[in-house]
Amino acid sequence: MEWTIIIKQFIGLFAVIDPIGGVVFFIGLAGSRPIEERAKIAMGAVLTMGITLIVAVLLGDKLLWFFGISLFSFRVGGGILILLTSIAMLGGYAPSLRRTPQELLESEDKASVAVVPLGIPFLAGPGAITTAVISAQNAKLTADLGILIGIIVLIAAITFVIFLSSGPISKVLGKTGMNIFTRLLGLLLAAISIEIIANGLKGLFPVLGH
Repeated sequence: MEWTIIIKQFIGLFAVIDPIGGVVFFIGLAGSRPIEERAKIAMGAVLTMGITLIVAVLLGDKLLWFFGISLFSFRVGGGILILLTSIAMLGGYAPSLRRTPQELLESEDKASVAVVPLGIPFLAGPGAITTAVISAQNAKLTADLGILIGIIVLIAAITFVIFLSSGPISKVLGKTGMNIFTRLLGLLLAAISIEIIANGLKGLFPVLGH
């Protein structure tokens, strides 16, 4: 796999997961808890995210085959979903797209919020799962799948460090700084989603490729 593809896959997954944008969300759910408990919540969240995305990478094509969905149709539909996520990020309200007020209310009553809503759907939401499946479809060799899984593990590790450092990051960047960062990632994600949609349309309508 070429380095340009690896970098694109990393940027695409990192952008749609958006751990920097999740700092405020993490602080809101776990910021008042002891540091040991915050570490456990952060670890549980990234493990949930990592396992979910790795399963999507390994089983995504089988699910498409089971439901009779072509790769090109999935790329168009998934690309639109990723585009909507990027538009939300550009508007500075991506977190609200990935969880409902009911999910947030329920999470406040739980002893642990690591799995829901932090792990799913905030980190490993529909956009992230779709991006993982599409990236896996582009993998031509088993080694390519291994690299993609390695990217997921790397992003999970980075997300864990970011969540553990959520306090200092929030103070340094502030809400405005984190919103700017999220918007920049949203812009990159929008470009990636348009490319995914275009490739899907070319597959569905070969005449477009000419």
